[in-house]
Amino acid sequence: MTNIVKRTTLFVRDMEASLAWYQQVLGMSVWFDKPFTLSGVGLAAGKAGDKTRLVILKCEDDVVGMIGLLQWLEPDEPPPAPPAAVTYGMPTFVVAGDDAAACHRAAVALGTRVHAEPHEWSTEGADGNIKHFIGVSLFDPDGHFFEINQLLKVTEKPSDA
Repeated sequence: MTNIVKRTTLFVRDMEASLAWYQQVLGMSVWFDKPFTLSGVGLAAGKAGDKTRLVILKCEDDVVGMIGLLQWLEPDEPPPAPPAAVTYGMPTFVVAGDDAAACHRAAVALGTRVHAEPHEWSTEGADGNIKHFIGVSLFDPDGHFFEINQLLKVTEKPSDA
């Protein structure tokens, strides 16, 4: 069986605020933008006749790694407050970026809740080599958690002497 995870769709409270965040912080562009009336089949949310707007954003690839933003238009009911922390059932998005500090600056300019400012860290990769990063951790306007990592260098795994 061959499957590809193409997109993750996130429910958003304010489409325009979310679009600004994803475009300015992550550098994504709009690939698709369309209103939908739900059929009541397929999506395990809402009911038949609910009106929504779906915007799909992409980075460099228009097949994988895309993010959909879905906002309820009708009925217009107040959504719950954004979560205050990451917990069970919530995704963590890991982004490979080329300028973590620039992402941080753009996020701060938009009033983003920052969990960790740009900092250096390293970890052992799957091949055993050590990857060194600058990372920044933050939440989008709806409380989805993002870890943005800029690869600085890779050093060979230490030999067991």
